[in-house]
Amino acid sequence: MERLLGLVQPVVTPLGEVVVLTLRALGRWCLFAREVIRWMPRRPRRWHLFFESCEFVGVQSTPIIVLTGVFVGMVFALQTGKAFALFNAENLVGATIGLSLTREIGPVFTALMVVARACSSMAAQIGSMRVTEQIDALETLAVDPIHYLAVPRVVATTIMTPLLTALFNFVGVIGGYMVAVGILQIDEGPLLDRLYHYVDMEDLWGGLCKAACFGFLISVISCYSGYTTRGGAQGVGRATTRAVVISSVTILVVDYFLTAWILEFISPPSM
Repeated sequence: MERLLGLVQPVVTPLGEVVVLTLRALGRWCLFAREVIRWMPRRPRRWHLFFESCEFVGVQSTPIIVLTGVFVGMVFALQTGKAFALFNAENLVGATIGLSLTREIGPVFTALMVVARACSSMAAQIGSMRVTEQIDALETLAVDPIHYLAVPRVVATTIMTPLLTALFNFVGVIGGYMVAVGILQIDEGPLLDRLYHYVDMEDLWGGLCKAACFGFLISVISCYSGYTTRGGAQGVGRATTRAVVISSVTILVVDYFLTAWILEFISPPSM
C-alpha cells in the first residue's frame, strides 16, 4: 500500500495543486464580478467614461465586424450551397444561413472579435495602470478603482456586444445572399421565402441574449486580468494574453450551456 501511494503521489500532488490554484483564481474572479455588479447602480455615474467605452468597444469595432460578417456569410453560403446541391435543396441555403448566424455564428464570432480588438486593450490599459501605481493613487483619492475602471467598461461591452451581433447577422445574410444568388445561381424568391419562414424572432433574441452574456463575461475577465497584473511590462503582456485566452475559451464553453438552456426552456421541441 505504501509503495502504491509512493507511485501515485508524484502524479496526484501536482494535479491537486493545479486544481486548488484554479479554484482559488475562480473564487477571486467571482468576488471581483460581485463587486462590479454591486457598484453598477451606485453613484456617481460617470457617463463620460461609459460613452467613451461604448465608442471604443462598439463604434471602433464596426469595421472589423462588418468585414468578418460579410466573409463569414459568403463562405457559409458557398459551403452549404455546394452541399445542398447534392440533394437538390439549394433553396434551404437562405434559411440555413439565417439560423446559423442568429443562433450560433453571430454571437460567437462577434464576441471573439470584441475580445481580440477591445478586451485585450482593456486588460493592457488597466494592467499598465496597476504596474505604474495609478490604481493605488485612485485608492488614495478615495475613488474605488472597480467603480471607476471596470464598471463603465463592463456595462458598455455588455450593451454593445448584442448590437454588434445584430450588425454581424445583417451583413452576414447580405454576404450569403450575394454568393447564393450571384455565384451559385440560386433562385432569389424561394431562397428569401425560406429565410423569412424559418428564421423567427426567438432565434434572433436567443442569439442576442447569448451575446449579452458573452459581453459581460469577457469584459469582467479582461478587467480582472488587468486589475491583478503584477511584474511590470512583462506582467502586462502576460495579463493581456491570459485575458484573451481565457475569454475565448469561456465563450466556447458557455456557448454550449446557453445553447442547451435555450433549446430546453426557450425553444422546446414541438410535439
